[in-house]
Amino acid sequence: MDPLDRIDELIAIVEQARSVPMSRNNCMVDRGEMIAALDELRAELPADLRRAAALLEERDKIMEAGKREADRIISEGEAEHARLVSVNEITVSAEHEGARIVAEARAEAQRLREEVDDYVDTALANFEQFLTRALASIERGRDKMHALREIGTFAGDEAERPLPF
Repeated sequence: MDPLDRIDELIAIVEQARSVPMSRNNCMVDRGEMIAALDELRAELPADLRRAAALLEERDKIMEAGKREADRIISEGEAEHARLVSVNEITVSAEHEGARIVAEARAEAQRLREEVDDYVDTALANFEQFLTRALASIERGRDKMHALREIGTFAGDEAERPLPF
């Protein structure tokens, strides 16, 4: 018989028992009948209790395995999260470093462009001065040549004249 049925049977015996005179809560039961019923219940309970204990133990093992698996999954998730954050941080850091390098390269290019412009301007100014001096020298030479030619023409006229001897 199922232990629960046995307990129901004991409850029915107590409910049907005669009341003790002058008491509302006490009753009279057959001691031998009650002891026999409780002995039967005790004999039936250990197997069921062992089975229940085994079920509880198995439940505890399953719950412990589930908890370990959950802890493992959480640990792996945290590691993956840390890895992804790290990769993201590396990416962001690389982007910042790339932007910094590009800005420095542009500034350096601008500086070099300005230096080249200054150098070319200075070289052109020097060349302009050289050309101005050369032009002035050429003009002076031409003037001298024209002057000599006029003198030579004048001297030529004298040369064409017969010598006074």
